[in-house]
Amino acid sequence: MLTTIRCFTFLAAGAALFAQERFDKVVRDDFFAGFAGNREALERGMKKCEGILAVRPKDAEAMVWHGSGTFFRSGEAARSGDYPLSAELYKRGLDEMAAAVALAPDNVGVVIPRGATLLAASRGIPGENGKELLKAGLADYENVYRKQSAYFDQMSGHARGELLFGLAEGYLREGDPAHAHEWFAKLAAVTDPENGHLKQARAYLETGKLQGTASCVGCHAAN
Repeated sequence: MLTTIRCFTFLAAGAALFAQERFDKVVRDDFFAGFAGNREALERGMKKCEGILAVRPKDAEAMVWHGSGTFFRSGEAARSGDYPLSAELYKRGLDEMAAAVALAPDNVGVVIPRGATLLAASRGIPGENGKELLKAGLADYENVYRKQSAYFDQMSGHARGELLFGLAEGYLREGDPAHAHEWFAKLAAVTDPENGHLKQARAYLETGKLQGTASCVGCHAAN
């Protein structure tokens, strides 16, 4: 579970586009540590977001990170047996992330954190809820791919690899091998040595099976 949570935070961390200071740099260390089990760090990260939202209630970057933290807390509540609280935090986190994306649908730094959160969470949530999260996460990633299409080839191999792997692995889990093959082919075409999923993509195209873990190698950067 922690590996999955850490995966989506690394994906989210590299996504923000800022004219001056990237917002993720303000909170990411606390969130990374928090999602790895340091509750004090998570509390610091949440309070940083809350401080910004108290001044700018419509700050989509702060909102989406805060929503991801709330969503993470729903898992903690479930593991402790407090299922009513878990359900409340689950809905609140999803609603907050959805509100952030509604406010800034063209901001990659908002869409990627929500998409990465949903894709990662869908691995551990069974049934229809997991399927819905997976579908929504894939839609976010495809949205980002379209937005970055004009300059996608100019991005680092690492950044391209993370986004394409998220799509390929997600469609594979969704039971759509045709789309999975399409995205794995795109992933295999990124021969930049920074593409940490190149071997996995090539192996999948040869065998039809995903080898190794689905955890991410690092962050998805916006540029």
